[in-house]
Amino acid sequence: MVRNISVRAVFVLVVAAVSAVVLVGCAKDQPASSRSAASKQSAPRRAPAAPAPSDQAPATGNSSFVRPAAGNTISGYDGVRNKGIDIGGSVGDPVVAAAAGRVMLVSNSLRSYGTMIIIKHNAKLITAYAHLDRALVREDEQVKQGQKIGDMGSTGTDRVKLHFEVRKDGIATNPAPYLPGR
Repeated sequence: MVRNISVRAVFVLVVAAVSAVVLVGCAKDQPASSRSAASKQSAPRRAPAAPAPSDQAPATGNSSFVRPAAGNTISGYDGVRNKGIDIGGSVGDPVVAAAAGRVMLVSNSLRSYGTMIIIKHNAKLITAYAHLDRALVREDEQVKQGQKIGDMGSTGTDRVKLHFEVRKDGIATNPAPYLPGR
């Protein structure tokens, strides 16, 4: 019976488990006052505040992120097969943090992502950097925008590239509006 489980099903389960760990870790970062406020039903509710500008996708060309690698985009976001963009390059090319934040995960446990890093930038936005040859940061480390976090590689894929994702509230979103050019 175990042999009947498809590789895809196993992958989905592993991705779900890693995502749950990352999201739980992100929730732990919220101030205790914001976590407990949601559980107090009797407290009067205020009208929701407008999202902070850093939580919204900036207009194209006016991005708040830096491009995480120098190469050209070789595959774009489609929301189904590709939940990010792929940037071409050579083994060892620098990969930098698109924005300042805290490293939530450094792992190679998802074979199809190879060596990857996940950075939390604020309460809503995280970025993922996959297929790295080498990670240069550790979990819980604070990183600055533009700081080198790894070397481009081909772990978990058939060619050298950086797979870059932006997730807002845990949902993959098109990275292009966050990034300058190419």
